[in-house]
Amino acid sequence: MPVGLLTGLAAALSWGTLDLISALASRRIGSLRVTTGMQLVGASFVWIVALVLGRSVPTDPFVLVGGALVGLAGAGAYMSYFTGLRIGPIAVVSGIIGAYGGLTVVLSVVFRGVTLRPVQAIGAAVATAGVVLIGIAFDVHSIRATKLAGPGVAFAFVAFILFALMTIGSDIVIDRAGWLGTLMVSRTANAILSVIVLVVASTSMRPRSGALFAGSDPEGGGTDRRVVLAVATAGLLDVLGLLAFSYGLEVAQTWLVGLASSFGPAVTILVAVVDLGERLRSAQWIGLGAVAAGVVLIGLP
Repeated sequence: MPVGLLTGLAAALSWGTLDLISALASRRIGSLRVTTGMQLVGASFVWIVALVLGRSVPTDPFVLVGGALVGLAGAGAYMSYFTGLRIGPIAVVSGIIGAYGGLTVVLSVVFRGVTLRPVQAIGAAVATAGVVLIGIAFDVHSIRATKLAGPGVAFAFVAFILFALMTIGSDIVIDRAGWLGTLMVSRTANAILSVIVLVVASTSMRPRSGALFAGSDPEGGGTDRRVVLAVATAGLLDVLGLLAFSYGLEVAQTWLVGLASSFGPAVTILVAVVDLGERLRSAQWIGLGAVAAGVVLIGLP
């Protein structure tokens, strides 16, 4: 099995598992707190790995700026994604995110000079159509009644774009600094931005911070050890996925790693539908099928 596929699937398993954990935690203490906690755990773990391996902070200005931009994109993606998961429905939000692998392929063509075969181009188009079907709640009686399937969908689309941009940006920076150096810069920037946003939102913008800040626990769940454990676990799973993902980007084709990693939400969708009782409309089931078919077409040899 190709290394790119293995590393992408390893990332998918980690991210697919953390999605449900972070969604439930976000509904308790708010997506901004969950995002910040995860990024602090993840950045700490990356620095521990760097210290163990004797790696120092990159000094190349291109790497510092590029890595910081990747971190900013990642922070925005996570905040949008977890907000979407918190206000749901989880299955629809995860389904939209799952198509970022197709967008990554397109961006690889534009920015990395990858050449797509016709069947891969068709797969990208099919996956995109599937995203539209998932995110739109069709009313068969009136086109005017067609609407977004839920408030979480808008956040999901933002995360969908940012995750793809983060993938391409990471690949570009990794060419200069390697996977670990890139992670050191990007995760540090990610954590710093998350902390700044949390502090600003909690001190001066709380009444207006809305979905990013809100949770069912008005005290933020600070005394609930289960919530703390959930956030820490999600942070560890996230960085383990990123380690596999970044290494894959360094040694394998960008589109293959990005595509394989996008299978993660399938785990979340399955759990959300089977265990949490979430229901999808017929058009949305078709959309999920289209996304899956598009992913298969893109990945054909």
